[in-house]
Amino acid sequence: MEIAGRIKLISDIQTFDSGFRKREVVVTTEEQYPQHILIELLGDRVDIINSFNVGDDVRVSINIRGREWVNPQGETKYFNSITGWRIEKLMPVSGMGQENPMAQPSAHVSSAPSNPIMQEEEDDDLPF
Repeated sequence: MEIAGRIKLISDIQTFDSGFRKREVVVTTEEQYPQHILIELLGDRVDIINSFNVGDDVRVSINIRGREWVNPQGETKYFNSITGWRIEKLMPVSGMGQENPMAQPSAHVSSAPSNPIMQEEEDDDLPF
């Protein structure tokens, strides 16, 4: 899956006693009701944001993860997280002075079909 928008926040890297590293990025979507999406970068992926700045228009490849937890009172709770694994800078649209969140990224030009369902199947490059 992917999220396109403008980087609103890039957090500092958090390092835990175990050596695990985490970094958070907030991307604001550009739609009628913009959403501020928190994306976690984990482990060796914390550095993929280094060449980006707040205000850059990007497309982030993500995985959505869910967990179940039973609290001490026996109630089952569910939690979701969004984990990013690739970030691409989007090119500005010439003429209108606005960024196009669906423009091709500057570092990657795809010749995938315009059908989004077909494109998702052919563009299945998960990191595992």
